Amino acid sequence: GDWTKPTLSGWKNVLLENAITPIQQYNYTTGKNSTDSAMIIDAMDILYSGKVDGFCIVSSDSDFTRLATRLREAGMKVIGIGEKKTPSPFIVACDKFIYLEIIGKSDEKKEAAPPKARKPKGSKPHSEPESDDRIPEDVIKLLSVTISDLADDSGWAFLGEVGSLIQKKRPDFDSRNYGFNKLTPLIKAISQFEIDERDTGKPHIKHIYVRNRNAK
Repeated sequence: GDWTKPTLSGWKNVLLENAITPIQQYNYTTGKNSTDSAMIIDAMDILYSGKVDGFCIVSSDSDFTRLATRLREAGMKVIGIGEKKTPSPFIVACDKFIYLEIIGKSDEKKEAAPPKARKPKGSKPHSEPESDDRIPEDVIKLLSVTISDLADDSGWAFLGEVGSLIQKKRPDFDSRNYGFNKLTPLIKAISQFEIDERDTGKPHIKHIYVRNRNAK
Protein backbone atom coordinates (compact mmCIF):
# COMPACT_ATOMS: atom_id res chain seq x y z
CA GLY A 1 0.00 0.00 0.00
CA ASP A 2 0.91 3.67 -0.06
CA TRP A 3 2.15 3.99 3.51
CA THR A 4 2.58 7.76 3.11
CA LYS A 5 -1.20 8.10 3.36
CA PRO A 6 -2.56 9.11 6.79
CA THR A 7 -5.38 6.57 6.37
CA LEU A 8 -2.87 3.72 6.78
CA SER A 9 -1.17 5.09 9.89
CA GLY A 10 -3.37 2.94 12.11
CA TRP A 11 -1.71 -0.19 10.74
CA LYS A 12 1.72 0.70 12.19
CA ASN A 13 1.21 -1.08 15.51
CA VAL A 14 -0.36 -4.10 13.81
CA LEU A 15 2.67 -4.47 11.55
CA LEU A 16 5.10 -4.20 14.46
CA GLU A 17 3.18 -6.62 16.68
CA ASN A 18 3.13 -9.26 13.94
CA ALA A 19 6.62 -8.69 12.48
CA ILE A 20 5.21 -7.73 9.08
CA THR A 21 7.39 -5.74 6.70
CA PRO A 22 5.33 -3.12 4.81
CA ILE A 23 5.91 -2.81 1.06
CA GLN A 24 5.62 0.71 -0.29
CA GLN A 25 3.57 1.13 -3.47
CA TYR A 26 2.68 4.64 -4.62
CA ASN A 27 -0.55 5.29 -6.48
CA TYR A 28 0.58 6.66 -9.81
CA THR A 29 -2.84 7.99 -10.82
CA THR A 30 -5.71 9.30 -8.73
CA GLY A 31 -8.53 6.79 -8.53
CA LYS A 32 -6.35 3.84 -9.53
CA ASN A 33 -5.16 1.25 -7.02
CA SER A 34 -1.60 0.38 -7.97
CA THR A 35 -1.27 -1.90 -4.94
CA ASP A 36 -3.58 -4.55 -6.40
CA SER A 37 -1.59 -4.68 -9.63
CA ALA A 38 1.69 -4.94 -7.73
CA MET A 39 0.34 -7.79 -5.59
CA ILE A 40 -0.83 -9.69 -8.65
CA ILE A 41 2.60 -9.34 -10.28
CA ASP A 42 4.31 -10.51 -7.08
CA ALA A 43 1.94 -13.48 -6.85
CA MET A 44 2.79 -14.55 -10.40
CA ASP A 45 6.51 -14.21 -9.64
CA ILE A 46 6.05 -16.51 -6.65
CA LEU A 47 4.04 -18.95 -8.78
CA TYR A 48 6.78 -19.21 -11.40
CA SER A 49 9.43 -19.68 -8.73
CA GLY A 50 7.99 -23.17 -8.21
CA LYS A 51 8.62 -23.03 -4.46
CA VAL A 52 5.06 -23.01 -3.13
CA ASP A 53 2.02 -25.28 -3.21
CA GLY A 54 -0.66 -22.71 -2.50
CA PHE A 55 -1.66 -19.11 -1.92
CA CYS A 56 -3.75 -17.25 0.62
CA ILE A 57 -5.40 -14.09 -0.69
CA VAL A 58 -6.71 -11.82 2.06
CA SER A 59 -9.10 -9.43 0.35
CA SER A 60 -12.77 -8.69 -0.19
CA ASP A 61 -12.04 -7.28 -3.65
CA SER A 62 -13.39 -9.09 -6.71
CA ASP A 63 -10.41 -7.76 -8.71
CA PHE A 64 -8.49 -10.80 -7.43
CA THR A 65 -10.96 -13.23 -9.02
CA ARG A 66 -8.90 -13.80 -12.15
CA LEU A 67 -5.72 -14.20 -10.09
CA ALA A 68 -7.34 -16.92 -7.97
CA THR A 69 -8.57 -18.69 -11.09
CA ARG A 70 -5.16 -18.50 -12.77
CA LEU A 71 -3.37 -19.86 -9.70
CA ARG A 72 -5.77 -22.81 -9.52
CA GLU A 73 -5.24 -23.48 -13.22
CA ALA A 74 -1.55 -23.85 -12.35
CA GLY A 75 -2.39 -26.48 -9.74
CA MET A 76 -2.16 -24.21 -6.71
CA LYS A 77 -4.53 -24.43 -3.76
CA VAL A 78 -6.08 -21.01 -3.14
CA ILE A 79 -7.57 -19.97 0.18
CA GLY A 80 -9.41 -16.66 0.31
CA ILE A 81 -10.07 -14.64 3.44
CA GLY A 82 -12.37 -11.63 3.48
CA GLU A 83 -15.48 -9.98 4.80
CA LYS A 84 -19.01 -11.25 4.25
CA LYS A 85 -19.50 -8.46 1.72
CA THR A 86 -17.01 -10.18 -0.62
CA PRO A 87 -18.53 -10.64 -4.11
CA SER A 88 -19.52 -14.19 -5.03
CA PRO A 89 -17.22 -14.46 -8.11
CA PHE A 90 -14.10 -14.15 -5.93
CA ILE A 91 -15.46 -16.57 -3.34
CA VAL A 92 -16.17 -19.34 -5.84
CA ALA A 93 -12.80 -18.77 -7.54
CA CYS A 94 -11.08 -20.01 -4.37
CA ASP A 95 -10.76 -23.59 -3.15
CA LYS A 96 -11.86 -22.39 0.28
CA PHE A 97 -13.07 -19.02 1.50
CA ILE A 98 -13.08 -18.00 5.17
CA TYR A 99 -14.97 -15.01 6.51
CA LEU A 100 -13.02 -12.61 8.72
CA GLU A 101 -16.03 -12.31 11.00
CA ILE A 102 -15.54 -15.85 12.31
CA ILE A 103 -11.75 -15.88 12.58
CA GLY A 104 -11.73 -13.60 15.60
CA LYS A 105 -13.81 -15.98 17.67
CA SER A 106 -11.94 -17.88 20.35
CA ASP A 107 -10.84 -21.38 19.43
CA GLU A 108 -11.53 -22.38 22.99
CA LYS A 109 -15.21 -21.60 22.67
CA LYS A 110 -17.18 -24.64 23.62
CA GLU A 111 -18.77 -26.41 20.68
CA ALA A 112 -22.47 -25.94 20.54
CA ALA A 113 -24.16 -29.09 21.72
CA PRO A 114 -26.77 -30.64 19.43
CA PRO A 115 -30.33 -30.40 20.73
CA LYS A 116 -31.55 -33.41 22.61
CA ALA A 117 -33.96 -35.60 20.74
CA ARG A 118 -37.48 -35.40 22.03
CA LYS A 119 -38.92 -38.73 22.97
CA PRO A 120 -42.03 -39.45 20.94
CA LYS A 121 -45.20 -39.44 22.99
CA GLY A 122 -47.76 -42.17 22.73
CA SER A 123 -50.21 -39.88 20.99
CA LYS A 124 -47.55 -38.85 18.45
CA PRO A 125 -45.54 -41.96 17.58
CA HIS A 126 -43.94 -40.34 14.53
CA SER A 127 -42.69 -37.13 16.14
CA GLU A 128 -39.02 -36.28 15.54
CA PRO A 129 -36.45 -33.97 17.16
CA GLU A 130 -36.33 -30.44 15.84
CA SER A 131 -33.30 -29.06 14.02
CA ASP A 132 -31.22 -26.24 15.47
CA ASP A 133 -32.78 -23.00 14.22
CA ARG A 134 -29.33 -21.46 13.63
CA ILE A 135 -28.93 -23.61 10.53
CA PRO A 136 -30.56 -22.14 7.38
CA GLU A 137 -32.72 -24.32 5.16
CA ASP A 138 -30.41 -23.86 2.18
CA VAL A 139 -27.52 -25.28 4.21
CA ILE A 140 -29.59 -28.29 5.26
CA LYS A 141 -30.55 -28.87 1.63
CA LEU A 142 -26.90 -28.57 0.53
CA LEU A 143 -25.88 -31.18 3.10
CA SER A 144 -28.75 -33.49 2.18
CA VAL A 145 -28.03 -33.38 -1.55
CA THR A 146 -24.30 -33.87 -1.00
CA ILE A 147 -24.91 -36.87 1.24
CA SER A 148 -27.16 -38.37 -1.44
CA ASP A 149 -24.47 -37.74 -4.08
CA LEU A 150 -21.95 -39.82 -2.11
CA ALA A 151 -24.22 -42.39 -0.47
CA ASP A 152 -23.76 -46.14 -0.88
CA ASP A 153 -26.64 -48.53 -1.53
CA SER A 154 -27.79 -48.25 2.08
CA GLY A 155 -27.68 -44.46 2.05
CA TRP A 156 -24.53 -43.99 4.15
CA ALA A 157 -21.81 -41.50 3.14
CA PHE A 158 -18.41 -40.96 4.76
CA LEU A 159 -18.52 -37.58 6.50
CA GLY A 160 -14.97 -36.69 5.45
CA GLU A 161 -15.94 -37.00 1.78
CA VAL A 162 -19.14 -35.06 2.41
CA GLY A 163 -17.13 -32.17 3.84
CA SER A 164 -14.70 -32.18 0.90
CA LEU A 165 -17.48 -32.14 -1.70
CA ILE A 166 -19.37 -29.37 0.09
CA GLN A 167 -16.19 -27.28 0.06
CA LYS A 168 -15.99 -27.69 -3.70
CA LYS A 169 -19.64 -26.77 -4.14
CA ARG A 170 -19.48 -23.80 -1.78
CA PRO A 171 -15.96 -22.57 -0.96
CA ASP A 172 -17.31 -20.26 1.76
CA PHE A 173 -19.00 -23.09 3.68
CA ASP A 174 -17.74 -23.17 7.26
CA SER A 175 -19.45 -24.79 10.24
CA ARG A 176 -18.37 -21.84 12.37
CA ASN A 177 -20.72 -19.60 10.38
CA TYR A 178 -23.57 -21.39 12.15
CA GLY A 179 -22.09 -21.65 15.64
CA PHE A 180 -20.33 -25.03 15.37
CA ASN A 181 -16.57 -25.57 15.48
CA LYS A 182 -16.72 -28.66 13.28
CA LEU A 183 -18.97 -30.36 10.75
CA THR A 184 -19.83 -33.32 13.00
CA PRO A 185 -21.75 -31.35 15.68
CA LEU A 186 -23.45 -29.38 12.91
CA ILE A 187 -24.70 -32.60 11.33
CA LYS A 188 -25.83 -33.93 14.73
CA ALA A 189 -27.90 -30.78 15.25
CA ILE A 190 -30.02 -31.51 12.18
CA SER A 191 -32.86 -33.93 12.87
CA GLN A 192 -33.14 -35.31 9.34
CA PHE A 193 -29.66 -36.87 9.44
CA GLU A 194 -28.47 -40.07 11.10
CA ILE A 195 -24.92 -40.55 12.37
CA ASP A 196 -23.00 -43.83 12.56
CA GLU A 197 -19.62 -43.84 14.31
CA ARG A 198 -17.66 -46.89 13.16
CA ASP A 199 -14.61 -48.40 14.84
CA THR A 200 -11.34 -48.27 12.92
CA GLY A 201 -9.39 -50.67 15.10
CA LYS A 202 -7.39 -47.76 16.51
CA PRO A 203 -8.01 -46.30 19.97
CA HIS A 204 -10.04 -43.07 20.04
CA ILE A 205 -10.33 -43.00 16.24
CA LYS A 206 -13.66 -43.57 14.53
CA HIS A 207 -14.96 -43.09 11.02
CA ILE A 208 -18.17 -41.10 10.95
CA TYR A 209 -20.87 -41.88 8.41
CA VAL A 210 -24.07 -39.94 7.82
CA ARG A 211 -27.29 -40.48 5.90
CA ASN A 212 -30.68 -38.93 5.36
CA ARG A 213 -33.28 -40.45 7.67
CA ASN A 214 -35.60 -41.04 4.75
CA ALA A 215 -32.94 -43.02 2.84
CA LYS A 216 -33.89 -46.62 2.22
